[in-house]
Amino acid sequence: MAIFSVYVVNKAGGLIYQLDHYAPRSDTEKTFSFPLDLVLRPHDERVVVAFGQRDGIRVGHAVLAINGAEVNGRFTADGKDVLEFLSNPANYPVSIRFGRHRLSSNEKLMLASMFHSLFAIGSQLSPEVGSSGIEMLETDTFKLHCFQTLTGIKFMVLADPRQTGIDALLRKIYEIYSDFALKNPFYSLEMPIRCELFDQNLKLALEVAEKAGPFGPGS
Repeated sequence: MAIFSVYVVNKAGGLIYQLDHYAPRSDTEKTFSFPLDLVLRPHDERVVVAFGQRDGIRVGHAVLAINGAEVNGRFTADGKDVLEFLSNPANYPVSIRFGRHRLSSNEKLMLASMFHSLFAIGSQLSPEVGSSGIEMLETDTFKLHCFQTLTGIKFMVLADPRQTGIDALLRKIYEIYSDFALKNPFYSLEMPIRCELFDQNLKLALEVAEKAGPFGPGS
């Protein structure tokens, strides 16, 4: 069981805090000879596998590194186009690391804003007045849990579907936010949270939740 990440979204839909706590390892590195037996295509400023799966490499995985050097989107570390580099027989044998691409800061901002909109839509679709909005979204690989305060701040936790105690964790994160962000004289409401004590106590709370599940009295 694991807790993957935490998002804090202000009442306007802006992402004011994000922490990646645990990322499952899905990277696969292989050495290939020419011609490459995978079909690669550019997608969203990345090079991804469009066809062909083998040895843990799956369709949708992105090229993360070539010969041990991290790629920068569609370009190698020295500025060469990845697809052009891999189409040249002189560059083989070549070691390529594939995996799920990491979300950029802009992508995280966009996704937080999208969830804010979905939350509002969910509240409006409710047949009953005063709906709390979306509290959980479930997939086969993770669950998204959301807690909204009376002032409109949303705390979201992405966790393994088997992880327990998330409701208590969300309330604990709210306590940490109240104690170490709101009571910080240098923090402005609705602005990004940059507080070392908030970071430290949040990480500790996530570790406790992963190991023990629900929080006990006085935790």
